[in-house]
Amino acid sequence: MKISGKFILKVAGTLTVISLVVAALLGFVNSITAEKIAAIDAENTKIAMSAVAPEGSEFGDKMELPEAAVAAAAAQGGKLTELYPVTNGGVAAGYVMKVSASGSQGTIVMMVGLDANKAITGISVVSHSETSGIGTKVVGNEPNAAGVPVLDQFIGLSGAGSLTVGGNITAVSGATVSTKGIAMGANAALAAVEAMG
Repeated sequence: MKISGKFILKVAGTLTVISLVVAALLGFVNSITAEKIAAIDAENTKIAMSAVAPEGSEFGDKMELPEAAVAAAAAQGGKLTELYPVTNGGVAAGYVMKVSASGSQGTIVMMVGLDANKAITGISVVSHSETSGIGTKVVGNEPNAAGVPVLDQFIGLSGAGSLTVGGNITAVSGATVSTKGIAMGANAALAAVEAMG
């Protein structure tokens, strides 16, 4: 069976028109939802920042990421993606950083609060793909083997590279890799703030 040139042109023309209509519709939907999505993201970021900073803290606009801070975080196995200054009563009180690190099933994205003395004030997990019922115990801040909520044990600690599971960090039973992912992100945040001076 021979296919005619007219048939090929007709099919190609039809597919082109369909593609253009779909692209126009997607662009239209994006223009309607882009602002709403950005507003939701901004609100979620503010909630996550409030969870890791002392009560009464105020947050400045997102800062440019210093190259030295990005490199220091990477040297600890994490990735620094966002940085916000924190003030309390008008006085500089530290930073909140969004960092990511490898967990057992993928990337764990977290907010880490750091005070003016470069100590952790809190950790809140923003997104993850950890195993339900195991790794989710870590990101959900459930108690570890010592009975302490796993994320809360980081509060007050400082010193990039000093946070080690089995050393000064106790893992959740069965979720050691997820706990190591949080420790890696915390070490990355500490390294970043130290690199900033």
